[in-house]
Amino acid sequence: MSIPYRLDITTDMALIPSQILRVAILLSYFSILCNYKSIEIPAHQTYGGSWKFLTFINLVIQAVFFGVCVLTDLTSLLMKDTMCQEQERQRRKLIGLRDWLMAVLAFPVGVHTTVLPFIIIEMRTTPHQYPGRLCGLLTVCSFTLGYVLWMCWVHQVTGVWVYPLLERLGTVSKVLFFSGLPVLVSIFYVLGEILNSYIWDLTSKQKSS
Repeated sequence: MSIPYRLDITTDMALIPSQILRVAILLSYFSILCNYKSIEIPAHQTYGGSWKFLTFINLVIQAVFFGVCVLTDLTSLLMKDTMCQEQERQRRKLIGLRDWLMAVLAFPVGVHTTVLPFIIIEMRTTPHQYPGRLCGLLTVCSFTLGYVLWMCWVHQVTGVWVYPLLERLGTVSKVLFFSGLPVLVSIFYVLGEILNSYIWDLTSKQKSS
């Protein structure tokens, strides 16, 4: 369920105000990350540091995503009237990267946290081209599997699970829990795909009516 590819990322709802909003969101993530790293939390000083927590990884993903969004906006604005064929090709690559990050990381990983409103705003103001469903699902499942293996490795090295809940689960419960994570993230991925298509199909119908 993907929408037709749009080269022009500026829509009636995504003018200068939304571009400024993306800059504000990006700066807020940078501020949060700086403050996050400055807080002395014992668990962050052990093996793996902050990178063993999905919350921190998610913040980095969101910062990178909105950084690409801002870079895409700047490229479109600064080269609007002077863009040559090569520059247009590079802009298309940026748009493709932005859409890929939105589809397979920013939305599926961020949907269960407080960053969701920012993602919904971005989805509402700018159309995003989702990859093929199989490719997208394989990517999000690979990310999830990678994080599960990372948690298991941290436990192997330190003898402590990243999240206290895992300490209380038996072996079978852990297997079920870890097996269910790719399913859950896949549901989030499909939800984002459907929501993106619904928003822009509805917008197209409203414009044509």
